[in-house]
Amino acid sequence: MITINNLSFSYGANAVLKNISMELLPGRIYGLLGENGVGKTTLLTLLCGLKKPQTGSIDIDGFKPFDRKPELLSEIYYLSDEVMDITMKPADFARNYGKFWNGFSMDTFTRLLELFEVPVNNRMDRMSAGQLKKTHISFALACSCRYIFMDEPTNGLDIPSKAQFRKALMQFTSDDSTVVISTHQVKDLENVIDPVIILDRQDVLLNASVSEISEKLWFDYGTEINPDALYSEVVPGGCIQVLPNPDGRDSKVNIEALFNAVHKNKEWFKAVFTSSTSK
Repeated sequence: MITINNLSFSYGANAVLKNISMELLPGRIYGLLGENGVGKTTLLTLLCGLKKPQTGSIDIDGFKPFDRKPELLSEIYYLSDEVMDITMKPADFARNYGKFWNGFSMDTFTRLLELFEVPVNNRMDRMSAGQLKKTHISFALACSCRYIFMDEPTNGLDIPSKAQFRKALMQFTSDDSTVVISTHQVKDLENVIDPVIILDRQDVLLNASVSEISEKLWFDYGTEINPDALYSEVVPGGCIQVLPNPDGRDSKVNIEALFNAVHKNKEWFKAVFTSSTSK
Protein backbone atom coordinates (compact mmCIF):
# COMPACT_ATOMS: atom_id res chain seq x y z
CA MET A 1 0.00 0.00 0.00
CA ILE A 2 1.08 3.58 -0.65
CA THR A 3 0.65 6.12 2.14
CA ILE A 4 1.23 9.80 1.35
CA ASN A 5 1.31 12.05 4.40
CA ASN A 6 1.47 15.87 4.29
CA LEU A 7 3.59 15.77 1.14
CA SER A 8 4.93 19.06 -0.19
CA PHE A 9 7.22 19.87 -3.08
CA SER A 10 8.33 23.15 -4.67
CA TYR A 11 10.42 24.28 -7.59
CA GLY A 12 12.15 27.28 -6.07
CA ALA A 13 9.41 29.66 -4.93
CA ASN A 14 6.79 27.78 -6.96
CA ALA A 15 4.91 25.43 -4.62
CA VAL A 16 3.47 22.59 -6.69
CA LEU A 17 2.25 20.15 -4.03
CA LYS A 18 1.31 21.29 -0.53
CA ASN A 19 0.34 19.05 2.38
CA ILE A 20 -1.02 16.29 0.15
CA SER A 21 -2.28 13.21 2.02
CA MET A 22 -3.92 10.07 0.63
CA GLU A 23 -3.70 6.30 0.50
CA LEU A 24 -3.44 4.30 -2.73
CA LEU A 25 -4.69 0.75 -2.34
CA PRO A 26 -3.81 -2.52 -4.10
CA GLY A 27 -5.98 -3.76 -6.92
CA ARG A 28 -6.91 -0.29 -8.20
CA ILE A 29 -6.23 1.63 -11.40
CA TYR A 30 -6.15 5.26 -10.31
CA GLY A 31 -6.80 8.04 -12.79
CA LEU A 32 -4.70 11.07 -11.83
CA LEU A 33 -6.30 14.16 -13.37
CA GLY A 34 -5.59 17.88 -13.22
CA GLU A 35 -4.78 20.93 -15.28
CA ASN A 36 -1.28 21.59 -16.56
CA GLY A 37 1.15 22.53 -13.82
CA VAL A 38 -0.71 21.12 -10.82
CA GLY A 39 1.96 18.52 -10.06
CA LYS A 40 0.78 15.26 -11.64
CA THR A 41 4.16 14.37 -13.12
CA THR A 42 5.92 15.64 -9.99
CA LEU A 43 3.77 13.32 -7.86
CA LEU A 44 4.60 10.33 -10.07
CA THR A 45 8.34 11.04 -9.90
CA LEU A 46 8.10 11.35 -6.12
CA LEU A 47 6.27 8.03 -5.93
CA CYS A 48 8.94 6.22 -7.93
CA GLY A 49 11.83 7.82 -6.04
CA LEU A 50 13.24 10.12 -8.70
CA LYS A 51 12.54 13.12 -6.46
CA LYS A 52 12.69 13.52 -2.70
CA PRO A 53 9.80 14.97 -0.69
CA GLN A 54 10.75 18.34 0.73
CA THR A 55 8.31 17.94 3.61
CA GLY A 56 6.02 15.08 4.53
CA SER A 57 6.53 11.49 3.52
CA ILE A 58 5.73 8.68 1.12
CA ASP A 59 5.65 5.12 2.42
CA ILE A 60 5.38 2.14 0.06
CA ASP A 61 5.24 -1.18 1.89
CA GLY A 62 7.51 0.19 4.61
CA PHE A 63 10.02 1.74 2.19
CA LYS A 64 10.73 5.37 1.30
CA PRO A 65 10.99 5.52 -2.52
CA PHE A 66 13.87 8.03 -2.55
CA ASP A 67 16.02 5.61 -0.54
CA ARG A 68 16.19 3.63 -3.80
CA LYS A 69 16.21 0.21 -2.15
CA PRO A 70 16.44 -2.59 -4.76
CA GLU A 71 13.68 -4.52 -2.98
CA LEU A 72 11.24 -1.71 -3.77
CA LEU A 73 12.63 -0.57 -7.12
CA SER A 74 12.20 -4.05 -8.55
CA GLU A 75 8.47 -3.72 -7.81
CA ILE A 76 8.04 -0.23 -9.35
CA TYR A 77 7.84 0.80 -12.98
CA TYR A 78 7.54 4.42 -14.07
CA LEU A 79 6.61 5.06 -17.70
CA SER A 80 7.24 8.71 -18.52
CA ASP A 81 5.45 10.65 -21.23
CA GLU A 82 8.67 10.88 -23.24
CA VAL A 83 10.17 7.49 -24.13
CA MET A 84 13.64 6.58 -25.41
CA ASP A 85 14.27 5.68 -29.04
CA ILE A 86 17.08 3.21 -28.30
CA THR A 87 19.19 1.73 -31.10
CA MET A 88 17.99 -1.81 -30.36
CA LYS A 89 15.29 -4.15 -31.49
CA PRO A 90 12.52 -4.69 -28.91
CA ALA A 91 13.71 -8.17 -27.89
CA ASP A 92 17.29 -6.96 -27.32
CA PHE A 93 16.01 -4.01 -25.30
CA ALA A 94 13.88 -6.35 -23.17
CA ARG A 95 16.72 -8.81 -22.55
CA ASN A 96 19.09 -6.01 -21.54
CA TYR A 97 16.76 -4.15 -19.19
CA GLY A 98 14.25 -6.76 -18.04
CA LYS A 99 16.77 -8.25 -15.60
CA PHE A 100 16.22 -5.27 -13.26
CA TRP A 101 12.63 -6.33 -12.51
CA ASN A 102 12.06 -9.63 -10.74
CA GLY A 103 8.74 -10.30 -12.44
CA PHE A 104 9.76 -9.50 -16.01
CA SER A 105 8.51 -12.04 -18.57
CA MET A 106 9.82 -12.16 -22.13
CA ASP A 107 6.81 -14.26 -23.09
CA THR A 108 4.44 -11.56 -21.80
CA PHE A 109 6.46 -8.88 -23.59
CA THR A 110 6.17 -10.80 -26.87
CA ARG A 111 2.43 -11.29 -26.41
CA LEU A 112 1.97 -7.58 -25.76
CA LEU A 113 3.94 -6.63 -28.87
CA GLU A 114 1.65 -8.92 -30.85
CA LEU A 115 -1.42 -7.34 -29.27
CA PHE A 116 -0.14 -3.87 -30.18
CA GLU A 117 0.94 -5.03 -33.66
CA VAL A 118 4.47 -3.71 -33.18
CA PRO A 119 6.99 -4.72 -35.89
CA VAL A 120 9.44 -6.70 -33.76
CA ASN A 121 12.29 -6.64 -36.28
CA ASN A 122 12.46 -2.85 -36.45
CA ARG A 123 15.03 -1.03 -34.37
CA MET A 124 13.35 1.20 -31.81
CA ASP A 125 15.03 4.35 -33.11
CA ARG A 126 13.45 3.67 -36.52
CA MET A 127 9.91 3.17 -35.23
CA SER A 128 7.10 5.70 -35.51
CA ALA A 129 6.26 7.59 -32.32
CA GLY A 130 3.19 5.40 -31.79
CA GLN A 131 5.09 2.13 -32.29
CA LEU A 132 7.82 3.28 -29.91
CA LYS A 133 5.27 4.22 -27.25
CA LYS A 134 3.57 0.83 -27.58
CA THR A 135 6.92 -0.94 -27.20
CA HIS A 136 7.58 0.87 -23.93
CA ILE A 137 4.04 0.22 -22.70
CA SER A 138 4.56 -3.47 -23.49
CA PHE A 139 7.79 -3.52 -21.52
CA ALA A 140 6.22 -1.70 -18.57
CA LEU A 141 3.40 -4.23 -18.31
CA ALA A 142 5.70 -7.20 -18.92
CA CYS A 143 7.69 -6.26 -15.80
CA SER A 144 4.64 -7.39 -13.75
CA CYS A 145 5.34 -4.84 -11.02
CA ARG A 146 3.26 -4.32 -7.93
CA TYR A 147 3.34 -0.56 -8.58
CA ILE A 148 2.98 0.90 -12.06
CA PHE A 149 3.04 4.66 -12.65
CA MET A 150 2.24 5.95 -16.15
CA ASP A 151 2.39 9.55 -17.36
CA GLU A 152 0.10 10.22 -20.36
CA PRO A 153 0.44 6.68 -21.78
CA THR A 154 -2.12 7.21 -24.58
CA ASN A 155 -0.40 10.30 -26.01
CA GLY A 156 0.67 9.50 -29.55
CA LEU A 157 -1.54 6.42 -29.89
CA ASP A 158 -4.11 6.14 -32.67
CA ILE A 159 -7.69 5.07 -31.96
CA PRO A 160 -7.16 1.28 -32.42
CA SER A 161 -4.03 1.44 -30.25
CA LYS A 162 -5.94 3.15 -27.45
CA ALA A 163 -8.42 0.26 -27.44
CA GLN A 164 -5.48 -2.17 -27.41
CA PHE A 165 -3.99 -0.28 -24.46
CA ARG A 166 -7.19 -0.60 -22.43
CA LYS A 167 -7.30 -4.32 -23.19
CA ALA A 168 -3.64 -4.78 -22.25
CA LEU A 169 -4.07 -2.84 -19.02
CA MET A 170 -6.95 -5.04 -17.89
CA GLN A 171 -5.35 -8.31 -19.04
CA PHE A 172 -1.73 -7.87 -17.96
CA THR A 173 -1.93 -6.19 -14.55
CA SER A 174 -2.36 -8.39 -11.50
CA ASP A 175 -5.24 -8.18 -9.05
CA ASP A 176 -2.99 -6.76 -6.33
CA SER A 177 -1.19 -4.15 -8.45
CA THR A 178 -1.56 -0.44 -7.80
CA VAL A 179 -1.63 1.45 -11.09
CA VAL A 180 -1.58 5.26 -11.25
CA ILE A 181 -2.17 6.87 -14.64
CA SER A 182 -1.77 10.60 -15.16
CA THR A 183 -3.77 11.70 -18.17
CA HIS A 184 -5.55 14.55 -19.91
CA GLN A 185 -7.16 12.05 -22.29
CA VAL A 186 -9.94 11.03 -19.93
CA LYS A 187 -12.17 9.60 -22.65
CA ASP A 188 -9.39 7.15 -23.59
CA LEU A 189 -9.44 5.62 -20.10
CA GLU A 190 -12.91 6.38 -18.78
CA ASN A 191 -13.92 2.73 -18.59
CA VAL A 192 -10.79 1.46 -16.82
CA ILE A 193 -9.76 4.05 -14.22
CA ASP A 194 -11.25 3.69 -10.76
CA PRO A 195 -10.78 5.54 -8.39
CA VAL A 196 -10.44 9.10 -9.73
CA ILE A 197 -8.00 11.60 -8.21
CA ILE A 198 -8.29 15.26 -9.22
CA LEU A 199 -5.41 17.51 -8.23
CA ASP A 200 -5.65 21.27 -8.03
CA ARG A 201 -2.83 23.66 -7.37
CA GLN A 202 -1.46 22.49 -4.02
CA ASP A 203 -4.60 20.53 -3.19
CA VAL A 204 -6.54 17.29 -3.72
CA LEU A 205 -10.05 18.17 -4.84
CA LEU A 206 -11.28 14.61 -5.19
CA ASN A 207 -10.11 11.08 -4.45
CA ALA A 208 -13.09 8.79 -4.83
CA SER A 209 -14.18 5.52 -6.37
CA VAL A 210 -16.55 5.51 -9.31
CA SER A 211 -19.20 3.88 -7.13
CA GLU A 212 -18.92 6.67 -4.56
CA ILE A 213 -19.09 9.30 -7.30
CA SER A 214 -22.16 7.61 -8.77
CA GLU A 215 -23.75 7.46 -5.33
CA LYS A 216 -23.31 11.17 -4.65
CA LEU A 217 -23.76 12.60 -8.15
CA TRP A 218 -26.41 12.27 -10.84
CA PHE A 219 -25.17 12.45 -14.44
CA ASP A 220 -28.13 13.51 -16.53
CA TYR A 221 -28.17 13.01 -20.29
CA GLY A 222 -31.32 14.89 -21.20
CA THR A 223 -32.56 17.76 -23.31
CA GLU A 224 -33.24 20.50 -20.74
CA ILE A 225 -30.66 22.38 -18.67
CA ASN A 226 -31.33 22.23 -14.94
CA PRO A 227 -30.47 25.56 -13.25
CA ASP A 228 -29.32 23.66 -10.15
CA ALA A 229 -26.71 21.67 -12.06
CA LEU A 230 -23.16 21.75 -10.75
CA TYR A 231 -22.06 21.63 -14.36
CA SER A 232 -23.90 21.50 -17.67
CA GLU A 233 -22.82 21.33 -21.29
CA VAL A 234 -24.77 21.27 -24.52
CA VAL A 235 -23.84 18.26 -26.67
CA PRO A 236 -25.27 16.96 -29.94
CA GLY A 237 -28.79 15.74 -29.28
CA GLY A 238 -29.19 17.36 -25.88
CA CYS A 239 -27.01 18.08 -22.90
CA ILE A 240 -24.98 16.47 -20.14
CA GLN A 241 -25.14 17.83 -16.64
CA VAL A 242 -23.90 16.91 -13.19
CA LEU A 243 -26.21 17.30 -10.21
CA PRO A 244 -26.28 16.24 -6.56
CA ASN A 245 -27.88 12.84 -6.14
CA PRO A 246 -29.94 12.86 -2.90
CA ASP A 247 -32.17 10.04 -4.16
CA GLY A 248 -29.31 7.66 -4.97
CA ARG A 249 -30.30 7.20 -8.60
CA ASP A 250 -27.99 5.20 -10.86
CA SER A 251 -26.25 6.95 -13.75
CA LYS A 252 -23.13 6.50 -15.87
CA VAL A 253 -20.25 8.61 -14.64
CA ASN A 254 -18.80 10.92 -17.30
CA ILE A 255 -15.29 11.74 -16.10
CA GLU A 256 -14.82 14.76 -18.36
CA ALA A 257 -18.06 16.32 -17.04
CA LEU A 258 -17.02 15.33 -13.52
CA PHE A 259 -13.67 17.09 -13.92
CA ASN A 260 -15.37 20.29 -15.09
CA ALA A 261 -17.94 20.10 -12.30
CA VAL A 262 -15.20 19.74 -9.69
CA HIS A 263 -13.32 22.77 -10.96
CA LYS A 264 -16.46 24.91 -10.94
CA ASN A 265 -17.45 23.82 -7.42
CA LYS A 266 -14.22 23.09 -5.56
CA GLU A 267 -15.45 23.77 -2.03
CA TRP A 268 -18.69 21.83 -2.59
CA PHE A 269 -16.79 18.76 -3.72
CA LYS A 270 -14.26 18.96 -0.92
CA ALA A 271 -17.09 19.17 1.62
CA VAL A 272 -19.16 16.34 0.11
CA PHE A 273 -16.22 14.01 -0.56
CA THR A 274 -14.17 14.91 2.51
CA SER A 275 -13.76 11.34 3.70
CA SER A 276 -12.70 10.09 0.25
CA THR A 277 -9.21 11.64 0.45
CA SER A 278 -8.25 8.99 3.00
CA LYS A 279 -9.66 6.01 1.14
